Amino acid sequence: MLLNLLYTFSVLVAYVQATALTFALQPNEKQCFYIFNNKQNSNVGYYFAVQAGGSFDINYYIKAPNGVTIVQADKLTHADYIFTADQVGEYEFCLSNEMSTFAEKIVDFEVKVDDDFKASLPDAPKENEAVEGMQKSVKSIEQKMNMLTSALNYYKTRNNRNQSTVKSTESRIFWFSIVDLVLMVSISVFQVLVVKYFFQGSRKQMV
Repeated sequence: MLLNLLYTFSVLVAYVQATALTFALQPNEKQCFYIFNNKQNSNVGYYFAVQAGGSFDINYYIKAPNGVTIVQADKLTHADYIFTADQVGEYEFCLSNEMSTFAEKIVDFEVKVDDDFKASLPDAPKENEAVEGMQKSVKSIEQKMNMLTSALNYYKTRNNRNQSTVKSTESRIFWFSIVDLVLMVSISVFQVLVVKYFFQGSRKQMV
């Protein structure tokens, strides 16, 4: 029974192609990634989130194998969607930071193709309740894993953005303190010079 469960779970996982990475998107830069879909009407899921940099926003678009843009959006901080790929071939996913002139963006990106092999698995025989129960358990585990992954991605993004905000605030406080110190020293020197000039002028008048 345990072997059957492990086999079923491994088969389900094997038919999902996935790619995940974290990279830096430089100012005025665009990076494109490609994934090959070998079956019509496959489910293609993609996720990206800007972890740090600027206003945490980028532009992106997706092109089908025939060159038609199927999804396009500007100034998004994150996206997590699934669409049906009705064409066989290479899909293009492009993330752009071309609207930024100085801010580097750190981006998490993941794309996966699920060819719905799970839907074609033979149903468990009605008289074999053990196998049917195993299939339900596998589906339940998969759903919970997806929910857990989404939650972890959310908290990771939130933590990274908070850290980026803290670092930015610390940097601003540091430079504000430097400027404030320079101003205080300059004002002090100016006051000393004014007082010195005042006393020098008073002595000349007394003479």
